[in-house]
Amino acid sequence: MTSTRTTPLSVLDLAPVSAGSTSRDALLDSTALARRADELGYSRFWVAEHHSMPAVASTSPAVLISHLASATRRVRVGSGGVMLPNHPPLVIAEQFAMLEALHPGRIDLGIGRAPGADPMTAAALRRTVEGLGAEDFPRELRDLRAMLGQEDAGRASSAARRLIATPVQESTPQVWLLGSSLFSAQLAGELGLPFSYASHFATGRTLEAAAAYRAAFRPSAVLDQPHLMVSASVIVAGSDEEAEYLAGPSRVMSLSLRSGRLGPVVSPDEARELLAALDPQAARDFFAQSPGTQVATTAERAVAELDDLVARSGADELLVTSTTHDLAARVRTLEALAEGWGLTPSGQESSPASGAADPASAAAAV
Repeated sequence: MTSTRTTPLSVLDLAPVSAGSTSRDALLDSTALARRADELGYSRFWVAEHHSMPAVASTSPAVLISHLASATRRVRVGSGGVMLPNHPPLVIAEQFAMLEALHPGRIDLGIGRAPGADPMTAAALRRTVEGLGAEDFPRELRDLRAMLGQEDAGRASSAARRLIATPVQESTPQVWLLGSSLFSAQLAGELGLPFSYASHFATGRTLEAAAAYRAAFRPSAVLDQPHLMVSASVIVAGSDEEAEYLAGPSRVMSLSLRSGRLGPVVSPDEARELLAALDPQAARDFFAQSPGTQVATTAERAVAELDDLVARSGADELLVTSTTHDLAARVRTLEALAEGWGLTPSGQESSPASGAADPASAAAAV
């Protein structure tokens, strides 16, 4: 059950904190997962930014990216994403300028518009309510790119035109725009940036967002044609029944997010008990809209479902994420998908991976 596919496959990891473990345990697990993804031939390994969430240890992407890039050899490491409303653009520009200086050609800066936190936490991070609105986001994104030397200075603010992110490096990180809305899709197209759509949120608007991105796309110094990545939440096991059992914790997490009572990732046994206690009709209605893990099945069927996602969306890359109680289940999922997708293990590639899945290879020095 091995096939060769040309669509690059990457990983999004939230550093989930499981019940009975610590944030340190979660971060060590993410490090082990990144190393395995690197060995298996995945193109990118991204980490997210979330705050005040007991189930997620990934609060500071730049710090975690630095650690993961040092622990791996060839995989591109980046943010999926940094929530720009939470930070002054110069802070992010300097953090990622330093990361690129330390790990040239291996750093991705995925930018998101949502705060990834409650309003009080977002205001505490920003130290002001200024810049927290959606109307400020396009300007701040332009300013950030100008500070990295990637944006026409005439389009940035007067302050950004006088600033440059240091340390000054010979290359800059790849900047992606992330989103789960048509707003982000259209903005990414207008700016000529690669776009990553959060299909793992199960919004039901993946194809609509893909079409909006392509319709709005304008060639830029970064891209001469659209470059779309879509994500999926995947758990692979030896049988459908085992996969559904392992997916239980992600469904409890999805339900907890909606109720505002998010705790650490529960075990599959506890998840089974919690889900069994729900009102059957209410549970069916909820999970029809917010399923938690979308693809929970055997390796062969998971590969077929991802193949179908690529065919329907026209995605140029795929980003897979798994929320499980145990690291072993996440590792097995990556191993099974790598084999089924036909990834080339590290050490066997014919060219450096940092350029293999590069949507902006023609302008790598932008």
